Amino acid sequence: MGAVVCVDFGSTFTKAALVDLDTGEIVASASHRTTIENDVLDGYDACLATLTAQDSRAATAGVLACSSAGGGLRIAVVGNEELVTAEAGRRVALSSGGKVVHVHAASRGDDFTAVAAAAPDVVLLTGGTDGGNEEVLLACAQGLVDGGWSGPVVVAGNIDAQPAVAEILGGTPYVLADNVVPKIGVLAPGSARAAIREMFLAHVIGGKHLSKRADFQAMVRGATPDVVLTGVELLARGLDEQRPGVGDAVVVDVGGATTDVHSVVEVDPEDSGLAREVVASTPVTRTVEGDLGMRWSAVSTVEEGHAAGLLDADEYAALQAAAAARQADPGYLPEAGDADDSDIDESIARTAIALALRRHAGRSRVVLSPEGRVVERTGRDLREVELLVGSGGVLRNGRPGVAGRVFAGSTGEDIEGGWQLPRTAQVVVDVDYVLAAAGLLAGPHPGAAYSLVRQLGRV
Repeated sequence: MGAVVCVDFGSTFTKAALVDLDTGEIVASASHRTTIENDVLDGYDACLATLTAQDSRAATAGVLACSSAGGGLRIAVVGNEELVTAEAGRRVALSSGGKVVHVHAASRGDDFTAVAAAAPDVVLLTGGTDGGNEEVLLACAQGLVDGGWSGPVVVAGNIDAQPAVAEILGGTPYVLADNVVPKIGVLAPGSARAAIREMFLAHVIGGKHLSKRADFQAMVRGATPDVVLTGVELLARGLDEQRPGVGDAVVVDVGGATTDVHSVVEVDPEDSGLAREVVASTPVTRTVEGDLGMRWSAVSTVEEGHAAGLLDADEYAALQAAAAARQADPGYLPEAGDADDSDIDESIARTAIALALRRHAGRSRVVLSPEGRVVERTGRDLREVELLVGSGGVLRNGRPGVAGRVFAGSTGEDIEGGWQLPRTAQVVVDVDYVLAAAGLLAGPHPGAAYSLVRQLGRV
């Protein structure tokens, strides 16, 4: 079957791997600073030269790529109720690999001009259940047009109102998708997720002008977080009975600007009723913490960690200047052998991971209700997760034992505060960056993709 080059154009680094499709093994790998200031393919060319030096097949192999360069995929969500369709849209947008930059709730009288002001790449328009009130979705579509939005729109509201919405949008590029909330208590993200990926490929990649060469658009198959989440789903669920997955799994990706948490956790029907959430939970979830990261968000990571009690006064004071220096120079890397500098990076990573996992998992607590004492849960219960995967340069390139140090306090039986964090999970690091490659290969080469994710857990 040959080999394929899998590439991730990241916000800081471009990573490339040559995958043997017969064995599902990475036979060559390379990375280079993402060259967004000139042409993003300059960094890729450097990676390709390194791959070819390791294995000559790379020179003629096909290429599959994902991208979060140039700020990744920015999504604005427009819905009616803040706690229903707007929240459903926000969750779908996150699972689609986007960073949600604005949520518009019509019922609270939000100004539609704020949508364009947030500078999203795509707007996800939601509202109404199928067969229900059509007026809200139509009004929101008209509000978008009147508010000056002329960019791509994914329409994922009341299916009966969509033909009229299409007429309102007129010359605005749009894709019609199935309703994300077809009926009360149901969240159906699949069709909208696919439509957002279509818009990303058709309008966003070229629109960011990251490369003058046509082959860049031909390479890219989706936004990096969307592709990684596909890899996580394969890791958790496998392909079939003969090729099973690991079960519930969580991936924490610590980046320069954001810390993303991807989870595939089957929802227990008995527990789902305990969570006081208007929008139904789905097994596949992703959260993006835009204020937590190693470089662009280093200052807010330290500030949020101190506010949450994760950093005491002395730790906070010691990290402030270092975090500011890293934010001012996002390309900064610790000097080899500089233990103090590496300690600082690990402290920032530990703080980002702890906060991101807590926000994703939520907590449980005992409350009084008319039925007596009940357990109330928020977020995603990760306590029984068996595999926790760490990703990001600070983990892949860190000193021996880095995973144990940065995940300290985020796993174990003795976590206080009711946080629903993994208790006995096996912690591994995606050293070879297989999740992005597996996500890219899952469609055209599922067997090779499965062989890749087997490296990460007890599959």
